Amino acid sequence: MLQEKITQYTQEIKAFSPNSASEVEAFRLKFLVAKGIVRSLFDEFKTVSSEQKRVLGQVLNEFKNFTELTYKQANEKFSNQDADQQTQEHGDLTLPGEGFTLGSRHPLSLVRKEIVEIFKKLGFVVAEGNEIEDDWHNFSALNFAPEHPARDMQDTFFIQKKDGNDIVLRTHTSSVQVRLMENGQPPFRAIMPGRVYRNEAISARAHCFFHQIEGLYVDEDVSFADLKQTLYHFVKELYGEDTKVRFRPSYFPFTEPSAEMDISCTICKGAGCQMCKQSGWVEILGCGMVDPQVLENCGIDSTKFSGFAFGMGIERITNLKYEIRDLRLFSENDIRFLAQFETEII
Repeated sequence: MLQEKITQYTQEIKAFSPNSASEVEAFRLKFLVAKGIVRSLFDEFKTVSSEQKRVLGQVLNEFKNFTELTYKQANEKFSNQDADQQTQEHGDLTLPGEGFTLGSRHPLSLVRKEIVEIFKKLGFVVAEGNEIEDDWHNFSALNFAPEHPARDMQDTFFIQKKDGNDIVLRTHTSSVQVRLMENGQPPFRAIMPGRVYRNEAISARAHCFFHQIEGLYVDEDVSFADLKQTLYHFVKELYGEDTKVRFRPSYFPFTEPSAEMDISCTICKGAGCQMCKQSGWVEILGCGMVDPQVLENCGIDSTKFSGFAFGMGIERITNLKYEIRDLRLFSENDIRFLAQFETEII
């Protein structure tokens, strides 16, 4: 009986010709698992007579080896096919992987950090505030009259009215100065970096959002000479000792007297180019002595304290430092542009 079963299963195995890996797995489950046919034949072998064992023992071992070899060959066949298919679909998975591209800081972040570090050495701390502001902190406390052009829709993004007060996207970080003065007492020595918004047409020289750093110093006996010396030091640190500086009278509602500061164009070295409009000079910031009325608006005694303030666009500073001629490059996320600053990680 055992011999007949071995002969029958041997013929079945010889005829086995799988077409898929699932058929190979079914073969293994039928013949080679703990409760499979091979194990059951060995269990039956234990019940035969001693004379039959001498004959059937060798036959049964040969059957077992033949079954295992048939499975091994079929399994290798389909394993190789799966590997070839995977290589065709995904490439050679044994090859080393591609390395990660090292990122870098955005040029605006690099320049912002450098500016902050310069002013920190002069004792300025960093103060930040909300990008959504009310009319008082963005305009009124800074002496912007109700009819001032900066309140016009062409300049400011108005969001809504709340309790009769305009809510806007801040047009400058001066609102942080107001909140700083309202919530404390002099002396103040702080810089205010952040994003600001203007309702302007986007071009190579202007954008609807950009970044500013403003500064404020309020204490007893602060003079315009302190302002000039602070900004002279800043320019020399950022652009180099050979950079020329000049101040021009200007007007801002929140400072009096007011000035704009120009530096010699870093792109054309003063010869004249599109950036400096052929003048050899580029305006980089506005500044002035804090108007006494602004101090009073913020609850500070203007007869005892005085101060200066200044503000600059980080994009303009970055343009001059890296000779970038188009503001739009800063917000387009073009990897070809950003990759130029890989060596500028700080």
